[in-house]
Amino acid sequence: MESSERNPLTYSDELIKNLKWNQEGLLPVIAQDYRTGEIRMFAWANQQALQLTLQTGYAHYYSRSKGEIWKKGETSGELQRVIEVRVDCDEDVLLYIVEQSLNRACHTGERNCFFRDIQGNKKLKPLPFETPSRLEEVIKDRLTQKPENSYTVRLFLEGEDRVLQKFGEEAIETLIALKNSQKDQIILETADLLYSLILSLVVKGAAWQEVMEELAKRFKG
Repeated sequence: MESSERNPLTYSDELIKNLKWNQEGLLPVIAQDYRTGEIRMFAWANQQALQLTLQTGYAHYYSRSKGEIWKKGETSGELQRVIEVRVDCDEDVLLYIVEQSLNRACHTGERNCFFRDIQGNKKLKPLPFETPSRLEEVIKDRLTQKPENSYTVRLFLEGEDRVLQKFGEEAIETLIALKNSQKDQIILETADLLYSLILSLVVKGAAWQEVMEELAKRFKG
């Protein structure tokens, strides 16, 4: 997984003590993926677990069943590098923004712990904000595994120029749809355009995450 350069995690003991820990000295922690935005897991932390997280840059939690601190991925290799720690408005919930090492955060082997809906269905589609990064994953997997009858593989094997040409074609079709003010067609053509763009980025060795990081830099505080 590509690592993103970030400033060291800084904190003060006073800040940690002033958080609203529950009667057991714990706070709930939500781990959110830096790259895709998906919620990876939920756990608990005590003050020492939070201190270790901030000191090492890797997610530490507190196991209520075992009564001990554990480092995520210490045995499985599924480390969570913590980019940022956020606190909710009531100062009683923590949010770890993480990079997931091997892309399987749940102990079941699923990519995150929330892989079922309330009815038990497991085949859940990515949420809209996850889609570009998840699509990038699928494209990279297709180009590695090269399954038969894959449009992505077929286009890739036609060569880099063909991939870029296809992006240009989709850009023109999107522009025409915009010019004609046809909302349904605009949506369809833009989806095709984004697929072609992400494939082109993969071919050129650029990551969607890096593009989003560049856009994020342009936000004015």
